[in-house]
Amino acid sequence: MSELIVKIPDSLKHSIEELAEKEGYSVSQFLASAAAEKLAVLMTIDYLKREAASGRREDFEHYLKKFLTSHRRKRISLIKSAIF
Repeated sequence: MSELIVKIPDSLKHSIEELAEKEGYSVSQFLASAAAEKLAVLMTIDYLKREAASGRREDFEHYLKKFLTSHRRKRISLIKSAIF
């Protein structure tokens, strides 16, 4: 494990301490979890941007149309079965 010293406003420190205690975590566990969650979000955004850049708009529209058509058919089927 590594140690990291971070300067934060007193009000933020107080809020973190309260929430960590409420959730049953130590402040270190709470901050490590929060940092990991933030990192996961940013990495996901980067991944999605890379995937979008390598994709083709025509392919996206083709699969979206297929999905929406299938979804509409299922909804219509459900509505008909509920009515009749």
